[in-house]
This record gives sequence, structure tokens and C-alpha cells, in this order.
Amino acid sequence: MAKRRSKSNRAKSTYKSEIKATDQKKRKTLRLLRNLAIATPVVGVAGFFSVKSVQATICEADLTKVGKGVPSIVQIHDPNCQLCAALQNQSRRALKSFEKDSYRFLVANIRTDDGSAFAAKYRVPHVTLLLFDKKGGMTQVVRGPIDQDALENILSAHMKRYG
Repeated sequence: MAKRRSKSNRAKSTYKSEIKATDQKKRKTLRLLRNLAIATPVVGVAGFFSVKSVQATICEADLTKVGKGVPSIVQIHDPNCQLCAALQNQSRRALKSFEKDSYRFLVANIRTDDGSAFAAKYRVPHVTLLLFDKKGGMTQVVRGPIDQDALENILSAHMKRYG
């Protein structure tokens, strides 16, 4: 009888081990599903903003939009230049006071063929804004960096005259 008890105890012990192993597998699976449920929206939102940023960059790089019915502001930009980044931020802040459809803000990246050709055509260096009328005629060159108030005044006068 002692042998039967020991076999029965071993069977119970094995059964308990199997239940523990199954519980651990379930916990791991549930933990994985929870983590996936948390990560999916985070990755999706990050992807959405990345795509939006790339689309905006592509749209702003299309220099053929100059002279298409609205005044254009084109920044001659070097992505490795801190002054260019500062001028771009200033320009975006200054343009917030205007309706989006009343102007085009474009960026001529001098690290691309189109951007460098555009800068060469107008013989201007980076850290520069070129202001164009509705027909694509260049009306003014603004060399940066520039005081925020002065930039806002220049853009306001440009929009009033050519907008």
C-alpha cells in the first residue's frame, strides 16, 4: 500500500506541475497580448506622424509651385545649418497669422539638385528667404537670421501688396 500512496502522490505532483506549467503559459500569452495591445496604437500614432511629416516635406520641396496663383515664400535651406533651422522656425511662426491658402511656404534644400539649382538661379546662399508674387516674379530677398518682428513686418507687407 505504501507503494500505491507514493505512486498516487507522484501522480498528484505531476498533475500539479502540469497545471503550473499551463498557468505559466497562459500568463505569458496574456502578457504578450497585453503588451501588443499597448504597443499597437503607440506604433500606429508614431507612424501616422512620420508619414505626415514626410508628406509635408515633399510638398514643401516642390519648387514648381512658385507662381501658381498665390504669393510664395521660398527658404534656401541647408538641413545641416542651425541658422537655417532657426530661420525656418521664425518663418513658420510669422506665417501663422495668415490664412494657409493665401501663401505657399516652400523649402529649397541646397543638398538636393533642385534646391541647389534654385539657389544658383537666384544667386543666393542658404539662410535666405525669397519672396515671390502670384505670377512667380521675385520681389524681395530676405537674408537671415532676422529679428522676429522685422520678419513679420516684411511678410505682412508682402502679403498686403501681392496677396
